[in-house]
Amino acid sequence: MSGSSRRGGTVMGGAALSGALWLGLLWAGSGAGGSCSGRCCEGRDAACVGEGWREGGGYGTCYCDGGCRRAGDCCHDHGQACPALPCAVGEWSHWSGCAEQCQPDLRIRRRYVQQEPRNGGEPCPALEEKAGCLEYLTYQGEDCGHEHVPAFITTSEYGKERKQQAPSSLWPSDKEAAGYCVEFKTESLSQHCALENRPYARWMQYLRVGYTVCVACQPPAMNADTHRCSGDGHNADGGKILHWEAVGNSQCQGTWKKIRQLEHCSCPLVHSFIFT
Repeated sequence: MSGSSRRGGTVMGGAALSGALWLGLLWAGSGAGGSCSGRCCEGRDAACVGEGWREGGGYGTCYCDGGCRRAGDCCHDHGQACPALPCAVGEWSHWSGCAEQCQPDLRIRRRYVQQEPRNGGEPCPALEEKAGCLEYLTYQGEDCGHEHVPAFITTSEYGKERKQQAPSSLWPSDKEAAGYCVEFKTESLSQHCALENRPYARWMQYLRVGYTVCVACQPPAMNADTHRCSGDGHNADGGKILHWEAVGNSQCQGTWKKIRQLEHCSCPLVHSFIFT
């Protein structure tokens, strides 16, 4: 009776001991002193290793580095101890002026990293953008560039930026000098337009044969004496083939026919451009 009781007590004690050990392992692997606490590593680092429960289950060797999530071998507390922080960047700077005056060229704007990505966070986006441009004043302030043929065009967004940066004297208030818009029907274009995928030049992809596009003529592209933009098809009848070229990619070019001139156009944004 007593032996039986001791045996029973021994069995009970063994079960209790087993449970205590199991709980002890759980506590050691997932409790207060988590495996990644205080040792997060960037990139894939074989030395950034621990012993404990893994995120996906299982006990053993696990890692606290930036590549463990991709490899599927993170320690259970990696997400809490080493949270992924994405790259943070500041606002875009203002656009620079054209690199060269009096000829089609590029302008640039930049932004800067405020926080590098950590623990596998999202990488930094592009830190520099470029866009085509054409300026009509030399560094000495002399007028130039109005003899350009064919018509040089760029996205209408450039017009907004140019108006903000240009001296107010270049934007006359009278109606005639304030600008106008010309509708064209595209007749042909090179394959280089559709292939363009640089961020600052993606607007060229929307040029299509047979589509109507709107091109605004505004200062400073507008000649101060004639109140016209080069290549606008002035006095050209509807059957005359006119040539255009995209600023920012001289290989993106083609022909169009003038439909009409208006005070304001109403094309979709992706088919709205400006003479540059």
